[in-house]
Amino acid sequence: MTSIGILGAGRVGTNLAGKLSAAGHHVTLGVRRPEDTAARTAELAPRIALADQRTTARTADIVINATPGDSSLDRLTELRADLVGKILIDVSNATRDDGDGLPGDLCYPGSSLAEKLQAALPDTHVVKTLNTMLFMVMTAPETLATPPTAYLSGDDEDAKRTGTGLLGDLGWLPERIEDLGGITTARATEAMILVVPHILRRHGFKPFAVSLAR
Repeated sequence: MTSIGILGAGRVGTNLAGKLSAAGHHVTLGVRRPEDTAARTAELAPRIALADQRTTARTADIVINATPGDSSLDRLTELRADLVGKILIDVSNATRDDGDGLPGDLCYPGSSLAEKLQAALPDTHVVKTLNTMLFMVMTAPETLATPPTAYLSGDDEDAKRTGTGLLGDLGWLPERIEDLGGITTARATEAMILVVPHILRRHGFKPFAVSLAR
């Protein structure tokens, strides 16, 4: 059993929390104001703990960033001391609001949120994954008619192996996990978000992933 802290209790965070808890991990959801979030996440209790984000980052073995990507860098930089020596799994995309609630332009063109996080958190091992699909596919890849791909980016090989293990707990088969290399490769997968609003406008909010076909 691993202690996993998930920063963010939106659809992504709670979805991951439920599946990882069911896989046997001790999961804590880290939120800014636990007292305001308790009612909304009551269905996850008592299996999943609730705490403030600093406590969650400090006490977990592995931390997952599921906060809004456009504010993740500021939020996690504030937790720099609490994240020393930790593996940080970043599943967010940093985009600007295009006005209709769908992703807009990239916040870090020519770079990526994952690279910015690694630079701001030099004593933390950042791994980028699961950011190329709708949130429900993250924990149920088998539900798509075409097997989806989970991409992986990161500078630390041990951290990526840990990330691969967590993907397995979420239902991802090894042959559907594509290790792209170092953290700079995250700029490629983060740029894939640019296709998402067009797909959603044409087809609605239906599960899909941007995948590699062979």
